[in-house]
Amino acid sequence: MNELAGKHIVLGLSGGVACYKAADLCRQLLREGATVQVVMTEAAEQFITPVTMQALSGRPVYGSQWDAREPNNMPHINLSREADAVLIAPCSADFVARLAQGRADELLSLLCLARPTERVPLLLAPAMNREMWAHPATQRNLAQVVQDGAVVLGVGHGDQACGETGDGRMLEPAELLEELVAFFTPKVLAGRKVLVTAGPTFEAIDPVRGITNHSSGKMGFAIARAAREAGAQVTLVAGPVHLPTPRWVHRIAVQSALQMLEAVEPRAQLASVFIATAAVADWRPATASGQKIKKDGSGQTPVLGFVENPDILARVASSEHALVGDLFCVGFAAESHDLLAHATAKRQRKGVPLLVGNIGPATFGQDDNALLLVDAHGHRELPRASKRVLAQQLVAEIARRLPPLPVAT
Repeated sequence: MNELAGKHIVLGLSGGVACYKAADLCRQLLREGATVQVVMTEAAEQFITPVTMQALSGRPVYGSQWDAREPNNMPHINLSREADAVLIAPCSADFVARLAQGRADELLSLLCLARPTERVPLLLAPAMNREMWAHPATQRNLAQVVQDGAVVLGVGHGDQACGETGDGRMLEPAELLEELVAFFTPKVLAGRKVLVTAGPTFEAIDPVRGITNHSSGKMGFAIARAAREAGAQVTLVAGPVHLPTPRWVHRIAVQSALQMLEAVEPRAQLASVFIATAAVADWRPATASGQKIKKDGSGQTPVLGFVENPDILARVASSEHALVGDLFCVGFAAESHDLLAHATAKRQRKGVPLLVGNIGPATFGQDDNALLLVDAHGHRELPRASKRVLAQQLVAEIARRLPPLPVAT
């Protein structure tokens, strides 16, 4: 997708075993269209060589403030002025301390100090032992660098090179890439709370069988990520799917339509946008057997009675919170034919301002889709693209339709 096309990133490496992750991070940044200039501390060179990072980045690696390759002998000025962002990954406890103190005795910290702070953000991906991470001095230094304008991307939890387990691991390259993309995304949903449903529901027949559908949840998860990147506080109510939760999205796992309704209704009262992408089963068995229903050899099939599931979207859209204009509701319609006619009728029936239609058999489980946006003024197509791209386009459409946030007094 080249989500970082046109961006020039200074990738700084300080000393730590997590330098091995910087190699993959560099490749992923390039894959997304960024150019990468690597700057390494002397300590970082003990863990990975400049030759490796030069081969991966396609640019000479800098490590000394006295590097004579720069005509003016000022790499700390030139490199910082060219950057759209400076990302320190890994950022050791020692380097955090250097930044907090304003040290400038080697190129990377000097570059950070010399960067134009109003237009070149500094992002830090800490990496250290769990005790070092939790130490009051480290936390005090982190608070100071945040106060000075840096963005701390957080740490992971898990096994560490020293053999211990806990907080302090550097985030994985894919997570750092997601954070960087989010950082550059316009915050068109800042100050909004967005509630998203995704995936299928599973209506139990007995302990091992049930009624469900082919929804993969990919569209809903992509929308949740795009909304978070656009600055929203996002809650994702997801049916039974095996997808990773987007960073900083609060996920609530459910199985049945009734469980989804129970999770959605109270949270919808606190939201400003509700996006119902879940493929909720229309019916459920009237009673679920407590034991597996067995064949008895008679050839007779069991008789199942069904009851209609509640219409989650219609109930939320008819709530007072939505009717007074405090909740913008977006519905989804997965159809097999006559998409425009069915989507138009469904929008009117559900009473929502925006209905998003797609052909279910053509999108379930796929990584791409095509969407039809239907509102009171007509319809518009979003041509087939990745669900990631369509999610970004849909979030932009929703943001454009929202009323302005009230001005604080």
